[in-house]
Amino acid sequence: MSFRCLMALAAAAAIWLSLLPGLASAHASLQEASPAAGTRVEEAPSEVKLVFNERIEEAVGALQVLDGKSASVTSGKAVLSSDHRALTLALPKLDEGVYTVSYRIISEDGHPVGGSYVFVVGNPPAAKDASAFDLHAQLGHAGHEAEGALTTSALLLYAVRFLYYAALMFAAGTAIWFLLYRPLAGLADPLRSRLERLPGQGLMLAGLLYVFMESTQLMEGQAGSEWIKLFTRTSVGITWLSLLVLAAAGLMVPARLAKTRALLALLLLAQEAWSGHAAALEPKAVNLALDYVHLAGAALWAGGLMLLLSLWAGDRKEAGRFAASFTRAAWISIAVLTLSGIAMTLLWLTDLSYLFITPWGIMLLVKTGLVVLVAVTGAFIRRRMKRSGFPSGAMLKADGILMSLILIVVGAFTYLSPLPANEPVAWHQMGSALHVSIRIAPNVPGDNEFTTRVWMFNKLGAPKSVKLRLISEDKPDLGPIEVPVEPFKDDEISSFDGYTKFAYKVKGPYLPFAGKWTAEVRVLDSNDDEHVERTSFRNY
Repeated sequence: MSFRCLMALAAAAAIWLSLLPGLASAHASLQEASPAAGTRVEEAPSEVKLVFNERIEEAVGALQVLDGKSASVTSGKAVLSSDHRALTLALPKLDEGVYTVSYRIISEDGHPVGGSYVFVVGNPPAAKDASAFDLHAQLGHAGHEAEGALTTSALLLYAVRFLYYAALMFAAGTAIWFLLYRPLAGLADPLRSRLERLPGQGLMLAGLLYVFMESTQLMEGQAGSEWIKLFTRTSVGITWLSLLVLAAAGLMVPARLAKTRALLALLLLAQEAWSGHAAALEPKAVNLALDYVHLAGAALWAGGLMLLLSLWAGDRKEAGRFAASFTRAAWISIAVLTLSGIAMTLLWLTDLSYLFITPWGIMLLVKTGLVVLVAVTGAFIRRRMKRSGFPSGAMLKADGILMSLILIVVGAFTYLSPLPANEPVAWHQMGSALHVSIRIAPNVPGDNEFTTRVWMFNKLGAPKSVKLRLISEDKPDLGPIEVPVEPFKDDEISSFDGYTKFAYKVKGPYLPFAGKWTAEVRVLDSNDDEHVERTSFRNY
């Protein structure tokens, strides 16, 4: 066969193949999606439906929908339409939130196709990170956050917090124990009168010092009118006022009204729960209830231990009798503290690895270790009580030292955020053909502003296309999320000789959940050469 005949046959075959409908396009691509990518729907959809531009394989592929914690919302399987071009996945009732649709399919020509996109149901609350625990935010103050350095003023502030918590536990615990253990009312003076007066007086003084130090640190550099706003229009200021009012009321209630004093003690613990981390996190009612139970257990144990140490110094015989009741209650308190602490930790942390990367988590681990030592010491005290009827003075002192260390830790870690701080992504990459920068702010799960800038070498001219994609490093099977950046007029002064800047931006919920991510910029230049740049980042 001549060369000309071969060429003619090859040309005819090429024309025939190009006319085949199944081979006219490279491979399947997503043509239509419901809910559509990036949309916000008021009512939760009952299904997700994806339509492709050509037939896809039936036996291979997956379609899943993930919630804001990157967990699949259903274990059901997607259904392929009769024409092999649409996948439908039935959904359960979805709550408000940001959801990720991820698909992986095989087109009939054998090409794998995958991708992801997000949609929003309702108006979900903003994601919680370390900024949720910033007291300055309640007052609308920006840029006044506490410095991380351990200065003299910071040490003084922590010392005041320790004194306040010690006074609160002693006052609340003593009031509760005077109700639960009636023989305390029969103590001889002056020991009884001191135990009735001094805890309340100590709380009043510590409370005044605590509120003064906290408020002056919080209001540093603010106008006088802001002080009125602090104590009348913010939850933190109102709880501080309620603390001082309740402490003053406790001083005015006669000692014989043990029930009233105990009620005031419980109210003091309630206001402390309301001013803590629990009030900033959802579900608020559950968190507040757990925090209140935790504080009540702490007051029963710490306050009871302080009372026992006071009795040991003033009346050994009465201390022995009180110790029998206290050691039983102490075990209950430790159990309550442990269970409520575990429950709050599981509620507050979306990832237990945060325990090892945040100061709050490290402090909690230290506190846990101290509580274990308290339990061991308590076991020795209880064993000694069974043998001789009296606790060991050395063991009591050891328990007191451990309690003091726990209160020191609480004074510090109660004012730290249990969640890591998110920092905006600001990345720049220099190159010969182009420079690329990416900014993602505030870099939280949910809504963010995505800005991409590309400086093209002048000879290349304007890029044909600029795409920004987000790839989950924690879920490598998840397809990349396309971030639909659009050109905008950029007033930021940032130029490079020999290069022309092109800027793109969009705002939306394209970071659907916390984790490790890769941001990928794909630039197609005028020569149809594609340039790909990547950077990794993390949010919490």
